[in-house]
Amino acid sequence: QKIKKLKQIANKIRSNIIRMVSWAESGHPGGSLSAADILTVLFFKKMKYDAQKPDWPERDRFLLSKGHCTPLLYAVLAEAGFIKEDLLKQFRKINSALQGHPTRGCAPGIEMSTGSLGQGLSIANGIALGLRLDKSTSHVYVLLGDGEIQEGMIWEAAMTAAHYKIDNLTAIIDINGLQIDGLTKDVMNTEPLADKWKAFGWEVICIDGHNFKAISEALDKAKTIKSKPTVILATTVKGKGVSFMEHSLKFHGSAPTHEQTELALKELAKNG
Repeated sequence: QKIKKLKQIANKIRSNIIRMVSWAESGHPGGSLSAADILTVLFFKKMKYDAQKPDWPERDRFLLSKGHCTPLLYAVLAEAGFIKEDLLKQFRKINSALQGHPTRGCAPGIEMSTGSLGQGLSIANGIALGLRLDKSTSHVYVLLGDGEIQEGMIWEAAMTAAHYKIDNLTAIIDINGLQIDGLTKDVMNTEPLADKWKAFGWEVICIDGHNFKAISEALDKAKTIKSKPTVILATTVKGKGVSFMEHSLKFHGSAPTHEQTELALKELAKNG
């Protein structure tokens, strides 16, 4: 029953992702759709927060390091009650609270301005260390893209997190295999990923990023790991949930046409 409810929420989030990029006629649907199940479990089953008090000190923190995937973040924030769903129509509009990349201070629930790829893990390290100094029980989660981790700064941050034993930090990598210029393995192969993160001193959990039970169990396990950070390597499908967007490079950073939008929403409604 719980998984059925999570699937319904994920389906609604996907529908709102499609609507947003269609209204804006721009945006990044592919990588937003691929990570929708992960954020659904995180926000609606695991994370500690109060949408009515977004600055509540005891909250867990979520950072979207792959900041171009704001359609996902905004759809989640609307579903969680941080922002009104009607605001989604303002996505990417001039002076809107919902910019193309997360902008701290523009809308509640955005912990940090991100989107210059590679920086999110370093920011997450700093927040997690600060929370530890405050003796807080809050946890920090950061979502990275598999293309993004080609950035050198990610690996400096990975070393830092292990060195300082930042165990109140969980990184999640959305491994959908595609980035703007093609297959990640062709642009810059990062495999063997699990071996790399282990060698850098991290606890590594490998999952199917669309299996709600596996996502839930991985997030639970991450909270139990002490004296080192945890990374969840989540294998996903780019464009998941919309058949003509799945495994398609075309929809990494382009909006569907009006006809494609109608098709996508019909398909999601049928699966919901």
